[in-house]
Amino acid sequence: MSTLTYPNYSHDCGWNAMLPPRTPRAALASDIAVDYAIVGAGFTGLAVARRLHELDPQARIAVVEASTVGEGASGRNSGFTSPDVLPRAASNETAAKDKNQTRLFTEAFGWLQGILDEHGIACDMQKVGSMRAAATIEGEAVLRKVADAARANGLSHTILNRADIHERIGTDYYRYGIWLHDTWLMQPAALIRGLADTLPAPISLYENSPVSRLRRDGATWHIATAGGTITCRAVVLATNGFIPKLGFLKSRMATIYTYAAMTAAMQETDIDQLGQQPAWGLLPAHRLGTTLRRVGRDRLMVRSLYAHAHEIEQAEVERQLRDRFERRWPGLRHVAFEHVWGGSTALTLNGSPWWGQVADGLYASGGCNGSGITKGTMLGRRLAELICGVGDPDEVPKVMGTANWIAPEPFRSVGFQVISKIESRKAGLEA
Repeated sequence: MSTLTYPNYSHDCGWNAMLPPRTPRAALASDIAVDYAIVGAGFTGLAVARRLHELDPQARIAVVEASTVGEGASGRNSGFTSPDVLPRAASNETAAKDKNQTRLFTEAFGWLQGILDEHGIACDMQKVGSMRAAATIEGEAVLRKVADAARANGLSHTILNRADIHERIGTDYYRYGIWLHDTWLMQPAALIRGLADTLPAPISLYENSPVSRLRRDGATWHIATAGGTITCRAVVLATNGFIPKLGFLKSRMATIYTYAAMTAAMQETDIDQLGQQPAWGLLPAHRLGTTLRRVGRDRLMVRSLYAHAHEIEQAEVERQLRDRFERRWPGLRHVAFEHVWGGSTALTLNGSPWWGQVADGLYASGGCNGSGITKGTMLGRRLAELICGVGDPDEVPKVMGTANWIAPEPFRSVGFQVISKIESRKAGLEA
């Protein structure tokens, strides 16, 4: 198992590769002293930094990022977000809980939109809706419960049959779907790059500065990197599944890798097979199913596969992603993948994040369970408020829950393999 404190990805992020080159901020090159230090420049980490600046404008704030912004996990996700909470296993029984979470998400989503508008951050953000789709009878049963929860919470949606789905996305692979109207799609690498490049001036961002060690001396924390040490009174760990690599929350979350491929731009004769909806995203009924997106007018993104703690060989990733792509669009077998990449996330046993104070002057938010943009923004924003003593410190744990205990190694890896095999069989055609 890797001892690195950050994900050392084997391939570049496809979303980032599609953007113009960006000049990263300089790495930390000397010892510095600040009030607050944030480890990780993803959606959570940058939200913590911005909110801390809003609440304490005179504070010295540093953010350290192991790689370059856009190449981290935040730039590698599928680019879906919504102010509405409707989990994959939603039902009438979960509707009240989902509604409370939606309140927190809506607040954070509005704050994020305000930042985008203020700075003119261009990330192809569009409110086009998204689909939950089922290819199996079992998946349809799950989604009918999701539809019940959507009705209970007054979420705008449309029920789709096989013909409706084919018309929208060009494949008759799916038998039942729910179109959720209040979902936004965007270019995730462009979004995280824009958020980083518009940080207020008092916030210092250091890229290519992986943290090697974290220690406390009385009321002071010391964060070691190859180029220098940061001394501060409060530290925030916002590296999700890699928080345990720094020695904290080892029994609360597991590091997971998932994979995506982006096709090359298609010829005009192939674009007709992508359906009449000009932009769309699809989430599967089963958690080990395949996520899909139409990107621009002439590309498809396919995301699937899960591995615990380490990456799968690239040839195997591409083989399995091609199988998923070709089963849905057999007429596009000749279309090549231009980018194939992996990204890390963190899963918790009960689906709740770990959020709050770890020790004196040490805070963390991790275990996003594959939902990063609005959720990460909300958790980061609220964590800054916790640090500054603003608001109800118990609200987030009450509404979101708290990650419970997860078995240590080697039981964790064995358990993941067993559960993955069982769930993969259950997923069937959803994969």
